Amino acid sequence: MQRQDFSVKSAADGLVLNIVVMVPDVQVRGIVQFSHGMAEHKERYFEFMEHLVAQGFVAAIHDHRGHGESVLNPEDLGYFYDKDGSAIVEDLHQITLKLKELFPSVPVVLFGHSMGSLVVRSYVKKYDDEIDKLVVCGAPGNNPLTGAALAIVSLLNVFYGERHRSELIQNLAFGSYNKQVGEVELENGWLCAKKDVVHSYNSDELCGFTFTLNGFKNLFSLLKTVYSKKGWNLGNPDLPILFIAGEKDPVILGEKGWYNAQEFMRSCGYKDVKGCLYDDMRHEILNEEKRELVYSDVVNWIDGKLDV
Repeated sequence: MQRQDFSVKSAADGLVLNIVVMVPDVQVRGIVQFSHGMAEHKERYFEFMEHLVAQGFVAAIHDHRGHGESVLNPEDLGYFYDKDGSAIVEDLHQITLKLKELFPSVPVVLFGHSMGSLVVRSYVKKYDDEIDKLVVCGAPGNNPLTGAALAIVSLLNVFYGERHRSELIQNLAFGSYNKQVGEVELENGWLCAKKDVVHSYNSDELCGFTFTLNGFKNLFSLLKTVYSKKGWNLGNPDLPILFIAGEKDPVILGEKGWYNAQEFMRSCGYKDVKGCLYDDMRHEILNEEKRELVYSDVVNWIDGKLDV
């Protein structure tokens, strides 16, 4: 395996985006491009990426704006340098085009986790003909309070400014998650049943930070965009789409919310939408004890061998 670390300047505003691409030593049979979740960074996906490379795929990931190394300074973690969630989507598309230049004539699979699943679905609204398959992991459900949350963020922004970090918004967004999975002692225990994973997350200075009001505005704007019927170009209605999630993931708003997210994609015109829900897993199914089952299922689905 070869690893390539490089950066590009975002076409949206010139922000430097840091990228890692892993390349197999055998003939490349596809690209899997990742869109990571909120308040984390690209390195947390390396184990799964290495598994994909061993299967002959190029695996690529970048730090989203406001995350990891894609910031102007460390104080900007959770600040997007954007107003409405559009720049983070354009960044992802820009990197897709770069990957296609580097590895032409091979299929592209887009994989988005959590916040990243909002980014990839917003991407698909405009660019579904640029990719060959889509994996939607740990997808936030269609929360009816999104509009109200945006209004509260806008009001707080008037008084405190867009760089303010509101514990009120943080608690409203995530405060009930531990209770929903029956976790009472470990901070962020809703993320994963493996305590070492959660401890590592909690001790990582590049993880778990509270978003700025600007970051929450971008996040809620993405959520609103994803579940709006307006703006779907539907250039590729046959795009295969796989939803995967943990059965105990509070982010998906229960099994009903998870199925509703899939049904929404069908209602937008996509004909091939399927899902795998994993028993006893929480939000980060790529880090759970039985994560290799998820790894295997994703590869088999890409290869057309998974019976869902």
